[in-house]
Amino acid sequence: MSKMSLETCWVALLGLLLAGYFVLGGYDYGVQMLHPFLGGQAQAGPAVERTSRNAALDAIAPFFLGNEVWLVAFAGVMFGAFPHLEGDLLPGLYPLIVAILVGLVLGNAAVQLRGRAHSARGRHWWDILIVFGGALPALCWGLVVGLLLHGVPRRTDGTFHIGPGDVLTPFVLACGVTTALLFAAHGAAFIALRSAPELARTACQLGSSLLRATGAVGSLALLLTLFGAGASMTNRATSAALAALLAAALAGAWWHLSRGHHIRAFAATCCATALPVLLVGAGHYPYVLISSSGAGMTLHQAVTDGATLTILTAFGVVLIPVILAYQTWSWWAFRGRTGRRHPSYF
Repeated sequence: MSKMSLETCWVALLGLLLAGYFVLGGYDYGVQMLHPFLGGQAQAGPAVERTSRNAALDAIAPFFLGNEVWLVAFAGVMFGAFPHLEGDLLPGLYPLIVAILVGLVLGNAAVQLRGRAHSARGRHWWDILIVFGGALPALCWGLVVGLLLHGVPRRTDGTFHIGPGDVLTPFVLACGVTTALLFAAHGAAFIALRSAPELARTACQLGSSLLRATGAVGSLALLLTLFGAGASMTNRATSAALAALLAAALAGAWWHLSRGHHIRAFAATCCATALPVLLVGAGHYPYVLISSSGAGMTLHQAVTDGATLTILTAFGVVLIPVILAYQTWSWWAFRGRTGRRHPSYF
């Protein structure tokens, strides 16, 4: 296989792993953000409320932490196959990457430890950390997508620099809020798919509202792009087609959630959460990083040498099928709604 073919395969794999994490980790974030809103009624008493709120978390329990393997694999591919991209991009994104990791650690710990709290006040503080641990990474991933779509400044020495002024722009902030809302809606669709009928109905209603909000904020990002203050796309026709697919996926998810079609709604939100990654990759190809002040970094400039790619391919041929097999097995083993076939986990 030629080096050019290997480059294309590895950048496609990089996008697949990140898109997979957005789909699988996205509903983890979403369920965490919606956790307080899908609890029991106040008059039901603290014991019933605790059980009902655990039912929402039980939807993600069999897959919790296991989905992070996609993020680890994505980081490994970037470090190994695209060292120049990692060396230029990650230092500028350091504050956002740290915020994502802080959210992951706090959220994961809070989900695990909430059930050990012996008072309503203790559970309340763990609930806050659960929401924070879902909302912070979701927002930061959206900011990262917004920065990549818009382009990042490049210094005269060829390195990229990202400052607060590049993050705190209307377009990047709109992308961050849109992604957070989308992940929350994705989590609602997942709860509707996995939970008992009463909780599923509540999740459908909440998810429908979140999808409308996602469309509204996403429209702001689109308007900013149309007026020249948003995304800087290399392949405009491809980008327009992918943006249309994203809008269709959001509309389809809203339609099916509104009518209680849980499987179709979740399939639509899966597509919607994966499409931003495809929009960045296919919309910028052959660039992997766009500069807001001129030419960006091409795939050929970002990738490692051919010999290293060949060695990595031998590992990838074994590793990727194992990840896919593990994910498929876990979904099959824990299929069905919680509360019927499976016990309470948290």
